[in-house]
Amino acid sequence: MRYSGRFAPSPTGPLHFGSLITAVASYCDAKAHQGQWLLRIEDTDIPRIYPGSEQHILAAIEAFQFEPDGEILFQKDRLDIYHSVIEQLRQQHLVYACQCTRKMLGSNAIYPGTCRDLGLDFQHQAIRIKVADQDICFEDRLQGLHCSNLQHELGDFVLRRRDGIISYQLAVVVDDYLQGITHVVRGADLLDNTARQIWLGQLLGYPTLNYMHLPLAMNDQGQKLSKQNLAQALDLSQASLLLQQALQVLGQAPVDLDTPARMLVQAVTQWDIQKIPKGTLLPGHYL
Repeated sequence: MRYSGRFAPSPTGPLHFGSLITAVASYCDAKAHQGQWLLRIEDTDIPRIYPGSEQHILAAIEAFQFEPDGEILFQKDRLDIYHSVIEQLRQQHLVYACQCTRKMLGSNAIYPGTCRDLGLDFQHQAIRIKVADQDICFEDRLQGLHCSNLQHELGDFVLRRRDGIISYQLAVVVDDYLQGITHVVRGADLLDNTARQIWLGQLLGYPTLNYMHLPLAMNDQGQKLSKQNLAQALDLSQASLLLQQALQVLGQAPVDLDTPARMLVQAVTQWDIQKIPKGTLLPGHYL
């Protein structure tokens, strides 16, 4: 099966250096396998979309001269698809409506199944998917073997919020399948989401994907670079220099400072995941 990868940022803020690391790694890994690389904007959480961030993402893709192999997909244009999948799961009795609020659940991190057998109407309620008491294991290309028991660690989880917002877990699983994605390269902060996505994919009859979770870039406060932690937006006028730095952080062989397009070609020919730093955190501090 031909390798098909993707870069899927959320427009909750401008891209930062951590985003660039993921974009570079996903691109180089796809192209080193003679595969395709797609761009998807994960914008289902409409209230959290930061003004101008979508434009910054698209400008960054152009500035770094990434070339997606297909049209850019926007999740906010696909809400009907996600709702149809929920209906499919409802018909199979795999989901249920939940009236529990955060206040009702308190500090309990594991959902106790309070509403599982109440048969509540699906309108104006959260929708949860049923999990089972079984281990879900996968072999991450960087992080090794990971196993989770969703019933013991999480409980039934939400696919659609009470306010109608589609969860990341549902949208990413459906779109990876419909786009024909075979390989996922993303940050280690999403490692714990993988078992949920594998479980949901299995219930929908989707093939299991190949995962590689990259170590995270941290700031000088010991926090991962993120929009919430006010990571600096990428300076697109310094695209070549930033690209060179991202490859260095990923442990790759040096590339000549040139146009981003030529640097990416060189980076792909030298790409070696064995050189990526081990663990879930990158050494050093970044802005």
